Amino acid sequence: MTKLEHTQHRRAAFALQKQCERVSAFTFAKQRERASAFTLLELLIVMGIIGVLLVLVAPAFTYIKGGTDVTSDAYTIQGVLDTARTYAKANNTYTWVGFFEEDVSQPSESPALGGTGRVIMSIVASKNGTMVYSGNLSSPFTLDDPPNQAAFIQVGKLTKIDNVHLGFSPPSTPPTEYDTRPPVASSASQIGDNAPPNPYLTFHYPVGGSQYAFTKVIQFNPRGEGVIDNSNYSMAPVSEIGVQPTHGTSVDPINPVAIQFTGFGGNVKIYRK
Repeated sequence: MTKLEHTQHRRAAFALQKQCERVSAFTFAKQRERASAFTLLELLIVMGIIGVLLVLVAPAFTYIKGGTDVTSDAYTIQGVLDTARTYAKANNTYTWVGFFEEDVSQPSESPALGGTGRVIMSIVASKNGTMVYSGNLSSPFTLDDPPNQAAFIQVGKLTKIDNVHLGFSPPSTPPTEYDTRPPVASSASQIGDNAPPNPYLTFHYPVGGSQYAFTKVIQFNPRGEGVIDNSNYSMAPVSEIGVQPTHGTSVDPINPVAIQFTGFGGNVKIYRK
């Protein structure tokens, strides 16, 4: 074999080797591509697993959101009570905080109708520093009936909270619902579904008007002492407002919150399960 023929053979062998390498690389890439892809059956199985997980996890997220929402609502109520107490002390007068609950699925009406799911709060104050009425009441009394409507001033705007219900757990000794929650003496010292049982005070929003009539009322005096309106206005060591989250008008019993305030100090504290 001549030198030229030898060279040509080497070149042909080299070219064949390169061609084989290209074919091998292409084949390997195709195999790798097929190996990294999902089949239709595999995709359906994965989608089914994800669907089952979503069904199982969704209630947990709803529980967390409900707990977060009602905690935020409790702090809003605490802020309203602190505002009323601070105003009473700063202006040496009496203030009243009214609670009203209406149907959250309906727009507010005038006069408002009671329902579930939206809590309305209003603060009024005595202009001259007196209670306007005297001592314990022997019959229901409306603070802002004529001619008394001129004796009161609205403190701030209405506060409205959606998706919350005025409800409470019955008092117990020792308390079982909240490990560190002080026991409440009776439903006369609570604001909830049917509490207080014998409210004697009423006031309206606007003052002297008719849109909202508040019968669940807390009074703060110039010393900052707080008491829930009842038939004899008896001072209690601890009073309580119970709230529960709602989904529309359906009450969720899982995440109750108690907002308590001391009678003589008027200090507000929130308790959760």
